[in-house]
Amino acid sequence: MNLHRQHNSPAFLPVAEHVADTFEKVICTGASTFIIHRDSVVFEQYIGKQSAAEDARLVQADTQFHVASVRKTYIGFAVSYALHYGYIKSIDDKVTCYLPDLDESEWKPVTIRHLLTHTHGLKKEGRNTVCEFEPGTDWSYKQIGVEALTRLVKVTTGKSVAEILHETVFTPLRLRESDWYAEKNERLVDVILRYEEDEDWRTSEGTEGDKMNMYVSTRELAYWGYFHLKKGKINGKQIVPREIIDMAVSLQSPAALHTDAPQNGFLWFVKDLPATKTEIGPLVPKGSYQLLGFTNATVLVIPEKDLVAVRMFNSFGSPEGYDYLADVRSFGDMVMKCVGK
Repeated sequence: MNLHRQHNSPAFLPVAEHVADTFEKVICTGASTFIIHRDSVVFEQYIGKQSAAEDARLVQADTQFHVASVRKTYIGFAVSYALHYGYIKSIDDKVTCYLPDLDESEWKPVTIRHLLTHTHGLKKEGRNTVCEFEPGTDWSYKQIGVEALTRLVKVTTGKSVAEILHETVFTPLRLRESDWYAEKNERLVDVILRYEEDEDWRTSEGTEGDKMNMYVSTRELAYWGYFHLKKGKINGKQIVPREIIDMAVSLQSPAALHTDAPQNGFLWFVKDLPATKTEIGPLVPKGSYQLLGFTNATVLVIPEKDLVAVRMFNSFGSPEGYDYLADVRSFGDMVMKCVGK
């Protein structure tokens, strides 16, 4: 991806300072900042090492961070691909139309839209599926919905999420630092857990894009955001149909959703009406979209400012006293304060 590169702009130093401050608050050994503004890389900085080992590799441009829930942006893209090419007729179709084995009564009213916007209301309790609230009325992020979407993509298209991404985006754009990994290599960070045997941490040998083992370099996560900002048109070439991107980053939350709940596109958080539980800062303008992972990896796209901002850490979860939502909101707000300078 041919982007003009500038020396680090002093205007964005406060964003890097914000990342450095978060680095001190969470449990990690490495972090990074990458900002694209008006088709130029205007800020790029790396902090620390890839692990806690004495001889650990320094965090650098090709270091790949575990992106945790940021992987959902890639799943959302795959669903939008399936919809655009007619593998899925409508996101208001019932999930059971495509996954008939989900024959529990709790699944019957759930649509694809509900899965994409975390408004399905389902959770697992042991082997049982339980309904927490009527689909479309409230918001709750549960892995059961994401798992259903990855299955939906495979069943309808015959391709895995990873295959779709490699075929349509990674290979055409020569992105070689974004993938799902069965084994570690020297470029992948160690994820620093809050405590030994953290029950929330999962590893996987699957490489189909359905598990939380995706690692992406800071620059390629920023390029992924830039790819969306430019509606799939890179270096004068339309890599994927614009409609795929438009669907993914447009507001798709049900009209009946509680007004305080976060608002989503195809798994992206999008900025529309004010919502108390949003992860996007109050200064970030309407039409922006973002995703935050459990490792505090964050990609923020602000079309109004022609800007993409990314921060990465090799942390996992929130230590005592750290408010991750307040922190990520203030990250976006800091970007906005800097972009006007």
